[in-house]
Amino acid sequence: MADSPPVRPAATLLALRDAPDGFEVLMLRRNLNSDFVGGAHVFPGGGVDPRDTSPLARARTNGLSDEAASARLGLESGGLAFYVASVRELFEEAGLLVVCDAAGKPLTTSESSVRSLAKDRRALNAGDLDFFELLERENYFVHASALHYLAHWVTPEGPPRRYDTRFFVALAPSDQVAAHDEGETVAHRWLRPREALAAQARGEFEMIFPTIRNLEAIADFDRADEVLRYAEGLRDIPRIEPRLIERNGVIVPVIPGDAD
Repeated sequence: MADSPPVRPAATLLALRDAPDGFEVLMLRRNLNSDFVGGAHVFPGGGVDPRDTSPLARARTNGLSDEAASARLGLESGGLAFYVASVRELFEEAGLLVVCDAAGKPLTTSESSVRSLAKDRRALNAGDLDFFELLERENYFVHASALHYLAHWVTPEGPPRRYDTRFFVALAPSDQVAAHDEGETVAHRWLRPREALAAQARGEFEMIFPTIRNLEAIADFDRADEVLRYAEGLRDIPRIEPRLIERNGVIVPVIPGDAD
């Protein structure tokens, strides 16, 4: 398609937590006025920014080199930026910060530091604070080794925006509180994957194709650590780019293996 928009690199993070009836995943509802999947329930994520590829970003990342990250993603270089972007976007959109100290010990937050994180997040989203300045100030490091690569999806030709997105999974920090940003996102919910899929099937919960397929991929696990082990064991993760076809007057996405 000659007028297809450029494909932007992006990263998405499925934040998981255990609950009495099974593990849950954090989902955000996009603003209804958004020009890309407005109103849909999604995982936190967004485009890879130039700063995510900078030497400072690499210096403020612990547990994974760019060489190792790139090899995991099947890239020649620049793979670490996807890990960094997913952590940054999770903080911007949902207020959860997956970071550690220089020794790789995960951040533990007191009540006062939780309030401080909320204040920093507001400053970051207002453009008054840079994510990497925050990391430097607090001597935090992106905890890249806590993330596990899950899937690779590319937006099909047709929509006004296209993304080449890497999906990751990680445990949500247990002592932090998730909250939507009241801008790009207007609501947040912790849901069991089967619960989200059932609501979508009933027409009560709008989700896009990659979100549905990623939920289906992890829905049969009982605990969050099982999902992490599953993702850690994946090899040769395929690049999936759906096609859009018309079926009974409705445009629907299909991927190889689907019955047209």
